[in-house]
Amino acid sequence: MRSLWVAVCTAIAVTTPVHQAQASTYSYENAIRETAWVELDVDLDRDGHRDRLAADVIRPSEPAASGEKVPVLMDISPYYACCGRGNEAQKKTYDADGRPAGFPLYYDNYFVPKGYAVVLVDMSGTNRSTGCMDRGGPHDVAAGAQVVNWLNGRARAYTRPFGGEPVGAGWSTGAVGIWGKSHDGWLANGIATTGVRGLKTVVSIAGNTDIYRTFNANGAWRGYEQTDAGPPQLYNERAMRLCAPFTEELNRQEGTDGDWNRYWQERYYPGKADRVRASVFVTQGFGDYAVSASNFSLWWRALRVPRKAWLFQGGHVDPFDLRRADYVSTVERWFDRWLRGADNGVDREPAVTIEHAPGRWSDARAWPAPAARPRTWWPRPEGLSTTRPEAPAQATFHDNPDIGRFEWVKDEPSDNRLLYKTEPLATETRLSGTGRVTVTMKSSTPVARVGVAVVDYGPATIRDYVEITGQGGIRTLTTRSCWGESSGADSACYLDTETATTTVDREIVATGWADLGHHATLRHGLPLDPGRFYTMSFDLSPLDHVVPAGHRIGLVIGGTDYWEFLDPGRRPTLTVDLARTSLTLPAVG
Repeated sequence: MRSLWVAVCTAIAVTTPVHQAQASTYSYENAIRETAWVELDVDLDRDGHRDRLAADVIRPSEPAASGEKVPVLMDISPYYACCGRGNEAQKKTYDADGRPAGFPLYYDNYFVPKGYAVVLVDMSGTNRSTGCMDRGGPHDVAAGAQVVNWLNGRARAYTRPFGGEPVGAGWSTGAVGIWGKSHDGWLANGIATTGVRGLKTVVSIAGNTDIYRTFNANGAWRGYEQTDAGPPQLYNERAMRLCAPFTEELNRQEGTDGDWNRYWQERYYPGKADRVRASVFVTQGFGDYAVSASNFSLWWRALRVPRKAWLFQGGHVDPFDLRRADYVSTVERWFDRWLRGADNGVDREPAVTIEHAPGRWSDARAWPAPAARPRTWWPRPEGLSTTRPEAPAQATFHDNPDIGRFEWVKDEPSDNRLLYKTEPLATETRLSGTGRVTVTMKSSTPVARVGVAVVDYGPATIRDYVEITGQGGIRTLTTRSCWGESSGADSACYLDTETATTTVDREIVATGWADLGHHATLRHGLPLDPGRFYTMSFDLSPLDHVVPAGHRIGLVIGGTDYWEFLDPGRRPTLTVDLARTSLTLPAVG
C-alpha cells in the first residue's frame, strides 16, 4: 500500500458506445504499423551491443503514399507490457508477425486519422527494448532524446533489436510532442531539459520533476524498495538478469540515509529548466499522493517557456477521466498550435484552469493567486493564533509509527500528535501556493522524524480522491464513449467516468515531513542530543484550497507517518517549543 509502484488492473464490463468523435480525414484501419529499434550510445546491460529502444509506430498511409510528412506524438513508458496505461490498464499487443496491433490510450485512435503519427516507445529494458533503466537519470533522458533525434534524421534505428536493416523516419516532419502520465510524464519532463531540437511541446500528466521528494522528505528516507522492477516487474526477463549490476550501483548512489547527493541532483529537473525550449502543458491533482503536487509547483515556477496548467482537487488521475470532452479538445488544439503552427489562440487563453470544488472549474491568468500573501500562525495551548506566544510554552507527544496523518487529524485526544486549531474563520479564505512550517523540538532519541498536516476542519463535500480507498476522485462506469476510429485489434471506445464525491468533516490540504537530524543541511544528517532543541524549517505540499467561513484551519504535528515511512525501530518522545514553532500559508482574504 505504501509502495510507489502500486498498479491496479481491473477488468470492467463493456457496453454500447455513446459518443463518436468528429469525422476523420485519414483511415485508421489502413494506417501503417511498424517497429523501429532506435540505437543508443551506451551499453548499460553490458551485452556487447549498444542498447536499443523499441519504438512502435502508427501513421496514416495516405500521406505516406504522396510523400507528405506528418508531425509526431510520442510517449516513452516502462508500463506497456507489465501493467498497462490508462484507467483500463491497456497494454501493447502485436500480430502473429510481431507488428504492433493494439496501441494503449486514445491518442492513436483520435490523432492518426487527423494526420499525426503516434510513436509509443518501450523504456530501456522493458517490453521489447534492451538496456537498463536509469531511474530518470541522464541515461534515461538521453535515450528519450535519441528517439527525437531519430525522428529528425539524426540517429540510427533498425528493424530488429540486434542486427537488422537500417530504418529511417523520412515520413516525420521532425516536430515532436511528448506526452505521458506519472512515470511517462517524468520522462517527458526530463527529455525537455535536454533542449533537443525537434521537441516542440510536452504534455505532462502528474509527472515527477524532483524524484528526491518521492523517495525522501527533507532528509527522511521513505524506505521504498530500491528496485527499477518493482511490483509488478517492469523489466523484461533478459533485463532482470543483465541489469542487476547496474541496479546495484544505482542503489549505492541513491543510499538509504535521506541525504541530498549527486544522484538526486542529476534527477532534479527544475534546476535544468533553463535548458527547456519546448512549450509545456502540465496537469496535476493537489490530492495526488503518488506524485506530490510539489513536482508541479517547482517545475511551474522554474519554466521560462509558454506554459499551461490544469489543476484539480483530485488524486493521481488523467484529465481524460475528469473532463473528457474539454480535455481532448484542449490537448488537440495545443498539439495543433505547437506541432503544426496553427494560430488557434490556445496560447493566448488563460494559462491556468483550476477546480476548487467537485466539477466546478474556472480560468485564471496565473498560479499561485497573485493576491496571495504570506500569513503566519503560532500554536498556543489554547489554539492556533496569529499572535506569537509571549510566555514560554512546550507540548509533548510520543511518536507512534503504527498510525499516520489520517489518524493524527481526528478531532479527539491523542498522546501521539499535537493539534492546534484557529477560531472559526469570519470570512472565506483561499490558500494558494506553497506553505512553510518551522518546528522547534527535541527528541529523547538520537533520531527523530517530524510530520505536519494542515487541515480544513468543517463539513464539506469533496472529491473522494484518497487512492487508499478510491480511484483518485472519479468513479468508472459501465458505458463507453468513442474517441476516434477503431480497428479489429484496437478499440477507440473507453469506459466513461463520473465525479466521485464524499462528505467529510475535515480535509488534509497540505503535508510535509522531515528528519530532524538534517536540520542544518540536507546533505547529511547528524545524531540528535536528547537534551537539546533543534529548529528546522521546510516547505509543505502546495495547495489551492478555499476554506469557507466558519471552518477552522488546523496544524497537526506528529512523528513517523505510517503511510509514508517504515518503523524506525526506536520511538522517541518529542517536545515542541511552541514559541519557536510556526505555520505560514499563502492566503487570499
